[in-house]
Amino acid sequence: MKDADYWERLSKLKLQSLQRRRERYIIIHCWKTLHNLVPNDLDMEFYHRERLGWRARIPKFSSRAKQSSKTIYDASFAVNGPKLWNTLPKEVNTVTNLDGFKVCLGKFLETIPDKPPTTGYTAANANSILNWFNQPGGLREKL
Repeated sequence: MKDADYWERLSKLKLQSLQRRRERYIIIHCWKTLHNLVPNDLDMEFYHRERLGWRARIPKFSSRAKQSSKTIYDASFAVNGPKLWNTLPKEVNTVTNLDGFKVCLGKFLETIPDKPPTTGYTAANANSILNWFNQPGGLREKL
């Protein structure tokens, strides 16, 4: 392994980066919220679309709020959770039991490159699922 770079080591050891594991946990928490297994203290709203399955509503940024608050808003769980949830294909977001959902989510995440920004290496983007979803030719176009 000493000749492999960080990204190759993650791949060979079948490990996910810390960033990807954190995003996976956020998505699992959204699933638990949808199925009332955890309190919905953020008032997340879900709705169903025939073609896309379960979607989460992203809260609007208040026009009365200071623009300097936008960064905090964008980084919040209440915004990132629904954004990450909405990247899931219908085959994943409609699974109704937790273990089955985790298996489907894992298979979905395996299809997304996991190349976190690392000192000394040039990364394609910031490696978030959202970055891979929104880039040209990315996951959004495949759904």
